[in-house]
Amino acid sequence: MAAVSIAFEAPDNSNGPCPSKGRPIDLVHLAKQTMGDKALEVEVLKIFARQARACLQEVSSGDAKKMQAAAHRLKGAASAVGAFQVSDAADMLENNCGDAACMAAVAAAVVEAENFILKLSR
Repeated sequence: MAAVSIAFEAPDNSNGPCPSKGRPIDLVHLAKQTMGDKALEVEVLKIFARQARACLQEVSSGDAKKMQAAAHRLKGAASAVGAFQVSDAADMLENNCGDAACMAAVAAAVVEAENFILKLSR
């Protein structure tokens, strides 16, 4: 009898829309951060893309302190806009400064996010 009542209960979706973490930018997260203001979303994404590119330049500098600081800034900025793949890659780099695989993962995630942003801007 208990199995029957469980099977017919309403699903737990009280948290609202399901986050789109499979995309380079979680648009649900971004919409929450910008309170649904589409113009603000576009502006925030453009700023993020510029900042991410600048952080990549610092990451490639070879200076461990600059690299770690840039990875930390990138992690925070990416989390704020919903670029969770970038944030995760930057977190790995921050903890493993100088690791070539981590640097490549950050670069790949940033390029993917930039391409996604460009497609949204069309």
